[in-house]
Amino acid sequence: MDTHVKRAFKYRFCPTDAQAVELSRTFGCVRKVYNMALAARTEAWTRQERVSYHQTSAMLTAWKKTEELAYLNEVSSVPLQQARRHLQPAFTHFFGRRARYPRFKSRKTSRKSAEYTSSAFRFRDGKLTLAKMTEPLAVVWSRPLPEGAKPSTVTVSQDAAGRWFVSLLCEDPSVQPLPATGQAVGGDVGLEHLLTLSTGEKIANPRHERRDRAALAREQCRLARKEKGSANRARARLKVAKIHARTADRRRDGLHKLTTRLVRENQTVVIEDLTVRNMVKNRKLARAISDAAGGEFPSMLEYKAAWYEREVIAVDRWFPSSRLCSACNTLRDTMPLHVRTWTCDCGVTHDRDVNAAHNLLAAGLAVTVCGAGVRPQRSAPDGQLATK
Repeated sequence: MDTHVKRAFKYRFCPTDAQAVELSRTFGCVRKVYNMALAARTEAWTRQERVSYHQTSAMLTAWKKTEELAYLNEVSSVPLQQARRHLQPAFTHFFGRRARYPRFKSRKTSRKSAEYTSSAFRFRDGKLTLAKMTEPLAVVWSRPLPEGAKPSTVTVSQDAAGRWFVSLLCEDPSVQPLPATGQAVGGDVGLEHLLTLSTGEKIANPRHERRDRAALAREQCRLARKEKGSANRARARLKVAKIHARTADRRRDGLHKLTTRLVRENQTVVIEDLTVRNMVKNRKLARAISDAAGGEFPSMLEYKAAWYEREVIAVDRWFPSSRLCSACNTLRDTMPLHVRTWTCDCGVTHDRDVNAAHNLLAAGLAVTVCGAGVRPQRSAPDGQLATK
C-alpha cells in the first residue's frame, strides 16, 4: 500500500542583516495579528457572541487600511493569514475541552515564527527564497531532501539562543511500512533508568540537564547581576539560552534514536499513559521528570508507529504494574519508591522495573481488542480507558 507521509525537514540558516530585519519585522506582525484576532474573539465571547474564522479575515483587511496598522502591509500577507488560521484550532481544542483558553503571545517569551505557504516562497535548484526578499536564504543543508520534493509550507523560526531555523514540509516517499514481525515489548518509564523493557534491558538515563547544571548555575548568577535592559544583560541571557538549547538538543536526539529503534524492532510497543503535567507538581522530582522528557517520548512513538504501521498501546496510568506479581498476579498493598527489588509470596524475586514492564506488556496485549492507543483518553467515547 502506497503511503503519503508528510515530514518536516528542519535546517539551520544564517540570514543576512537585511533578511534578519525583515524576518524580525514579520515575527512582530504575526504576533500582533494573532493577539488582535484573539482579543476580537474574546470580546465577542464576553458578549456571548462568536467571531468566525472568515470574519477575522475581513478584520485583517480592515486593520491594514488603518493608519495605525499600516505597517502590516510592509511584510508578506501570507504569514499574517497563517497566524489567523493558527488561532482557529486553538479555539477548536478549547471548545472540545482538550486545552485551556488561548493565551496572548508575548514579545519576550513566545516562540518567534512565521509560516509561508507555496505562494509566498520559491524553491528551485536547492535555493529557498521567501516573499519580500531578493536573495535566497543561506541554508545549511545538513541532510538531503527527498528526491523531487516540493515543499508545501515553509516555517521560519528563531529560538531563544538566537539560532535561525527553516522547516520545510514535504512528502517523503521513502517512509514505507516495515515488514510485520511478531515481536512485542513493554516499557516502563523511570528516572533511574530512562526505560526498562520487558526483555530485561535497561536504557540508561543520560541526565543531560545534570551535565550542564554547574555551567547553567554560573551563567544564571551572572545574568542576575546584570542591570535590566542593558546590553550586558542581553548577552548574559543569550549565554543561558544557549546552555538550555544544547541540553534540549541532546535530549531530543537521544529520544529520536530510542523511539526509532523501538518502532523498527517491534510490532507492538506497550507503555504507561502517564500525566507528566501532574507528575512535575512534585517539587522533589520535578527536575528529574522534566529532564527525562516523559511527555515527548510517547508522542514520538505515536507518529513513528503510524509511519511504519506499528502499534503503540498505552495502559491506564492507575494500573498497578509495580505492585502486581507478573508470575502469580498477587497484588501487594503498597510499594514505596525506594523498594527496587521485592520477593512475592510465591517465592519469585522481582526487579521492580522489569516486573512492571512485564505487567504492562500483558495488560497492553489484553486490551488490543478494545482499540486502545497511545492516547486512549482522547478517543474513548465514554472517557474511560480500555484497561478499566
